[in-house]
Amino acid sequence: MTLTTFALVRHGQTDWNAQRRLQGSSDIPLNDVGRGQASDAVAALAGYEWDVMVSSPLSRAAETADLIAGGLGLSVARRVPELTERSFGPAEGMQAGPELEALRIPGGFRGAESDDEAAARGLAAFEALAEEFGGRRVLVVAHGTLIRLSLGLALDRTLPSIDNAVLNLAHHHPVDGWELEYLNGERLTAAAVG
Repeated sequence: MTLTTFALVRHGQTDWNAQRRLQGSSDIPLNDVGRGQASDAVAALAGYEWDVMVSSPLSRAAETADLIAGGLGLSVARRVPELTERSFGPAEGMQAGPELEALRIPGGFRGAESDDEAAARGLAAFEALAEEFGGRRVLVVAHGTLIRLSLGLALDRTLPSIDNAVLNLAHHHPVDGWELEYLNGERLTAAAVG
């Protein structure tokens, strides 16, 4: 049984992040701050050897992945559609306020992908990568809500928001499941053996 290590990195900042707007599956590009965050992420990721790199196809994640790959001397193997951010439906583009609250329902927003649906989709994508690249080190660039909900489902706990372009390091074992070693750049557990 082999341990597979994942770096799960949220894309860099976009203008909608800066404006605190829900992005979801809207394809909003990185801004200059986000490009700088992607370049800065290289230092934390360079402490590990990565065997394969994949990303969400949305441009903010794809560009973040390309910038990180360039800094690490890697290439992005492919864009994985299942790693696209959770769809917030008609809430996308909105900021906190009465209009957004009017769309809120238990587990998400009216007309949107639910927390449970996004978590199940994201975790299935992570587990498919663990099966495909078992025993290797996989660098994934995706989205904050998708990473948070998917890891939360895997670990059966509620996680805080995922910061832009920082290290989240998780390990997958086919029998023992998932272990989270770093969250938002902070070490949580002793290093996994493998």
